[in-house]
Amino acid sequence: MHAFATGHVLPLPPHGKGMQASIDAVRVAGTPQGPVPVVVLAVEGEDDVVPIFIGFNEATSIARGLEAEDIGRPLTHDLLLDVMEELGSRIDRVVVNEIEAREDGQGGTYIADLHLETPRSETVIDARPSDSLALAARTNAPIEVTDEVFADGRDDSEKFADLEDIRNVSGEL
Repeated sequence: MHAFATGHVLPLPPHGKGMQASIDAVRVAGTPQGPVPVVVLAVEGEDDVVPIFIGFNEATSIARGLEAEDIGRPLTHDLLLDVMEELGSRIDRVVVNEIEAREDGQGGTYIADLHLETPRSETVIDARPSDSLALAARTNAPIEVTDEVFADGRDDSEKFADLEDIRNVSGEL
């Protein structure tokens, strides 16, 4: 079943229809609006990457998850995982499955699904990619992007290779 914040429940999408991806880096890009964090997804068998521009808090959380950094008290993503574990659930995979186009034609909003195994069944929850990736970074859950997301969101990996790592700038902002 597919659960949305609105309570809508839909059948589960087929498993394994996406391209395998991994978090390559969490960097900061300079834009006309100022510095913006970007999580860079490397896609298996492809030279191009899928960059997803996100907020600073989410970027920092993903970086902490990748480093398995323990800062003592749980942050929001750590808390969510603790609650899920206590309830007998686990993350099966994250699927970045859509880019909603903006009316102005500039970029778009990425949409992701968080696939969970629960004591009752499997379920899919609509989630922001940044939150889903922060959870995947902590659990080593597989990450997939659909063919359509890769085709529409792909970019040259060289554009992101020299950007500053989020861990090097977090304290400066």
